[in-house]
Amino acid sequence: MTKFKAWISAARLRTLPLSVSGIIVGSVLGHTWILEASPYESGGFFCCFGCPKFYFSEIFWLAIATTLGLQILSNFANDYGDGVKGTDNEDRVGPQRALQSGAISKNEMYRGIVLTALITLGVAVALIYVSFGKENFFYSVFFFILGLAAIVAAIKYTMGSSAYGYRGLGDLFVFIFFGLVSVVGCYFLFAKKLNMLVFLPAITIGLLSATVLNLNNMRDYKSDKKAGKNTLVVKLGINRARIYHFTLLIIAMLSMLVYLYVTYKTPMNFLCLIAYIPLLIHMKKVANTSNSELLDPELKKIALTTFLLSILFSLGQIL
Repeated sequence: MTKFKAWISAARLRTLPLSVSGIIVGSVLGHTWILEASPYESGGFFCCFGCPKFYFSEIFWLAIATTLGLQILSNFANDYGDGVKGTDNEDRVGPQRALQSGAISKNEMYRGIVLTALITLGVAVALIYVSFGKENFFYSVFFFILGLAAIVAAIKYTMGSSAYGYRGLGDLFVFIFFGLVSVVGCYFLFAKKLNMLVFLPAITIGLLSATVLNLNNMRDYKSDKKAGKNTLVVKLGINRARIYHFTLLIIAMLSMLVYLYVTYKTPMNFLCLIAYIPLLIHMKKVANTSNSELLDPELKKIALTTFLLSILFSLGQIL
């Protein structure tokens, strides 16, 4: 494997669609609010090319870049943390990691983490400036602190002696940053105000993101338990982790249903429910798979289904 391919592998491209799902949902909700607040000034939702206007927004693309940076940073840090601690070893079921295979050295990965963190912070600062300018200093400071917190959370998942991923807190942080912060935060960047209803789709994206992590930890249950990585799955045990997995999915689907019911305008609003089909198929697969190590292919399916849900939700809001 070449060095370039090793870095691409360490970035774990299959996790990236999941990370931008919250940005897509938050952006369409924020831009919808702008349209409803100033319908004549905005000139409609679509541009002359037939695309939603927020696709051409600097806020949207800077938010996408910031989220991708955080996800890649988290993946690098996870590779480094588990590699240094010896959690990634011959007992691990999933794809071999970069540090584990020796394709990237410990020092190289550390430098990659620092560089990625600096680039992500720079993009986040640009996002804050474009959104708030010089007029909203308090908002700028708040989102800067939030950005720093997100970077620290991405790094501390498995790195360091106090890594929260080794204490069963990974699910909570994923729910907060890739659900609540991603959706509600992105909505606020557009609308400059808070809407409590936005928390409902944010809960959906956050719980589905936590579902992916739980699925990953179910797959790695035996190796994590042996290595002393006390994920929530290790703490719960595989049977209760399976029940927890179903609970996450059910609450995620119910939360979106409540939002669609409360904000209903046209039948197209329910377009995103098409994504429930692969979610239900996935639940059946998990229920019928006794060996959790065989669930690895489901990781990609749930990540892509969450991305599909975000796209269909966006279309359902604007059509």
